[in-house]
Amino acid sequence: MPETATSENLLLTARFSLEVDSVHMGFFRECSGLGTESEVVEHLVVNDKGHQIIQKVPGRAKWTDITLKKSMDGAKDLWNWRKEVLDGKYDSFRRNGSIVIYNSENTEVARWNFIHGWPSSWKGSDLSSSSDEVATEELTIAHEGLERA
Repeated sequence: MPETATSENLLLTARFSLEVDSVHMGFFRECSGLGTESEVVEHLVVNDKGHQIIQKVPGRAKWTDITLKKSMDGAKDLWNWRKEVLDGKYDSFRRNGSIVIYNSENTEVARWNFIHGWPSSWKGSDLSSSSDEVATEELTIAHEGLERA
């Protein structure tokens, strides 16, 4: 039987991190793209009453690219991973990883694992000396599969 949502089991998204090959890559303030979809394939069939109908069946599965945003600090891990792609290091830039959500006691409460991920995009902040905003970085990860652990 499906679990009923209660205030005790709802997942708060205030604290989550990225792990790549079991290495903690930082805490992030935004994450999008934790999703999957299937292509819809239509074909003509004859039902049990002899009528022609269009039947829709699942085709190839696709996974949405994961985009993460975090406050920029002195760490260059994300940039270095992206640079492996730019430098054509095909034997090392595809990695397995996880998006992990933690509760207020810093206990893991949810995890999504991706396979063969690689940074397809890295963006730094727009910079302005008249602003007091914290610089951010954004990483987009293309991958070949996602599962809820």
